[in-house]
Amino acid sequence: MKKSNLSTDPFSVKKFTAEDKPSWDNFIRTAKNSTFLFQRDFMDYHSDRFKDHSLLIYKNELLIAVLPANILDGELHSHQGLTYGGLVLGRKVTFEETIQIFKNVLSFLKNEGIAVLNLKLLPKIYHQLPSDEIDYLLFLVKAALIRRDITSCVENENRLKMASSNRLRGIKKGIKNELGVREEAHFKSFWEEVLEPNLKLAHNQKPVHSLEEIALLQSRFSENIKQFNVYKNTEIVAGTTIFETDKVAHAQYISANETGKQNGALDFLFNHLLEHFSHKKYFDFGIVNEKQGTKINQGLLHWKETFGGRSIVHDFYEIKTENHQLLNNIFI
Repeated sequence: MKKSNLSTDPFSVKKFTAEDKPSWDNFIRTAKNSTFLFQRDFMDYHSDRFKDHSLLIYKNELLIAVLPANILDGELHSHQGLTYGGLVLGRKVTFEETIQIFKNVLSFLKNEGIAVLNLKLLPKIYHQLPSDEIDYLLFLVKAALIRRDITSCVENENRLKMASSNRLRGIKKGIKNELGVREEAHFKSFWEEVLEPNLKLAHNQKPVHSLEEIALLQSRFSENIKQFNVYKNTEIVAGTTIFETDKVAHAQYISANETGKQNGALDFLFNHLLEHFSHKKYFDFGIVNEKQGTKINQGLLHWKETFGGRSIVHDFYEIKTENHQLLNNIFI
């Protein structure tokens, strides 16, 4: 095990290797701020595109924290293949221990010649327990906020009434046109007939996940990744891919073809899904930002807000690893 720079320190840091996979995955399952996206079978599906540089942090040989990460151009990043990231902490880790964890991580990176850590945080709706220690420590190490996205979510226990006659008309239109919602085990029809054509036409882009990749991930996480499609008779007209965690149902992809748009398919679908996932604490519609958080898609924001969605932030920070010294002697 590669130790941090303090030989008497009970905390130690090492880089992830393949032999660490069982202990990593076991830790993620019980951590207080983690989701299935941090499991190695999710992180590693695109290992050919990212140079993994994840870290494990121990206290007296007990794994108490991990940092999903990759290295690019000499800087360490919260894993760029994941929607969110951050320092993942064990359920029993205290604030004082978190200081030592973070200080040792920054010191370890500095000793490796890595001057900058780019950290994107896990939105708080995904936390299993209160876990804002890092937010405070980022303040102490003078981290720079370099990006902030807005995510629109519904808190089901305090769900607002639908605030738009357009949504109600869309739902009624869907009922009148006898649309139907199906949860399906395959992604092919949605990807090839709706999602990919729409993204190409609107943005000349492809989905982040290819059809083969999303199918592989669903085979590994069948309880977490689900596909809901809308049909008019036998024609698929819309759909969404849901990433489901303990507390949150998150719409990863949302799309409708022209027939679906004319028939209120998305209004009909999400009215159904808000009921279907009403047992979750939150329904996360996803971000409404473009251009690295500096612009907001107003139409998309309005659509999500009329379902009762309200905004939370998703933050990205840049930290100079030399600032680990700022975590010394902070108690009085």
